[in-house]
Amino acid sequence: MDGVYQYLVCELGLKFGDTVVVGVSGGPDSMALLHLLSLIKKEADIFIVCAHVNHNVRSESEREKDFLQSYCDNNQILFETMKIDDYGDDNFHNEARTKRYAYFNKVVRKYGAQYLFTGHHADDLIETILMRIARGSTLRGYSGFSKVVNMADYKIVRPFISITKNEIILYNKKNNIRYVQDESNNEDKYTRNRYRKYLLPFLKDEDKNIHEKYIKFSNTLIEYNNFIEKHMQTCIKEVYKQNILNIETFMNLGKLIRMKIIYYILENVYQDDLMLISDRHAELIYGLITSKRPNAYIYLPNNIKVIKAYASLSFVKEPIEYNEYEIELINYISLPNGKNIEIVDEENSTGNDICRLYSEEINLPLHIRTRHVGDKMDVKGMLGTKKLKDIFIDNKVSAEERDMWPILVDTSGKILWVPGLKKSKLDKEKKEKHDIIIKYY
Repeated sequence: MDGVYQYLVCELGLKFGDTVVVGVSGGPDSMALLHLLSLIKKEADIFIVCAHVNHNVRSESEREKDFLQSYCDNNQILFETMKIDDYGDDNFHNEARTKRYAYFNKVVRKYGAQYLFTGHHADDLIETILMRIARGSTLRGYSGFSKVVNMADYKIVRPFISITKNEIILYNKKNNIRYVQDESNNEDKYTRNRYRKYLLPFLKDEDKNIHEKYIKFSNTLIEYNNFIEKHMQTCIKEVYKQNILNIETFMNLGKLIRMKIIYYILENVYQDDLMLISDRHAELIYGLITSKRPNAYIYLPNNIKVIKAYASLSFVKEPIEYNEYEIELINYISLPNGKNIEIVDEENSTGNDICRLYSEEINLPLHIRTRHVGDKMDVKGMLGTKKLKDIFIDNKVSAEERDMWPILVDTSGKILWVPGLKKSKLDKEKKEKHDIIIKYY
């Protein structure tokens, strides 16, 4: 921890009068960071703002907020907090993270802070790298996260990136720092928790200093990414102007630079939310560009629509309230509601998030579209047809959600599946003959 202190004071250069915002959950990592900055405050008289987000998903959340407010009052630290009242349909962690950083950004601008500090550490870096390797990402994404991110008028700083969770726990014990424990961190239903519980201990048993290898790996990827990006920056000036990609000029470049340009655009669109995108999204964009169709579009996470219009490609952020769409299902689609539809090779689940079809009984290709007035489906296990409107009502789907809910149809327009809700009579059981498996998640 001495090295972190020296970094903050000497290398980063925290000085008299600086204003810093610290994202604090109340857990061991962020409380150690808040304590360390408090020590610097005594010597350099920096102004600290503790920013806390009450995610409002656990009964302990309110007590944790009170605990943190009391700590700040006792240590002359300004306390700011917000409560998330509701969540949409998106992945909880992605949505919570987006709202959390939007709030932090608001607090930073309110106080004119030079820095936003978070308690991410070396273990977090390992988990992030492993998760992105497993799901696919950009070269920059595979590096995990940076120690310093330069925003427009402030820096996001993660000073604990070089130390482990265990070092933080020992620091807290040595300095009698109280903190709260989030028991949901032990639940296997969350992907990151599984990496933390099962993969990290194995890696640390193999090499107690494994985090140093991952830090080196991260830094190496960042260096390679920066080198390639310099060449890409020269090329992109000719192919990407005013947020429009010139497809003809783009296709004259080498494949590596083409893909780097796609990743560069994605990184700019999603900025610090790279966990939302994967190499599959880049491949979808490349497939759209090289498609023989002169006019087409695809959807990406966070309601980003990529539109091909003859020799140009554009990225548009659409209003989230309503979208009418119809997209051909080839392999994979990121939907406007933040969910995904994918054709998979195998799947054990038999719930409404999985649909099995036999191609000889339907008219290919398949499409995903929004609802139409008067839509009906032959519901599996029922006699006759049922209106989609009634299916939505039975499942307590709000009017706003209905407008964006995906519907699987074949080329003839026959409704095959309302993902997550109901299947048609054409859905097959695992033991029945089928050659198409579609997953909604």
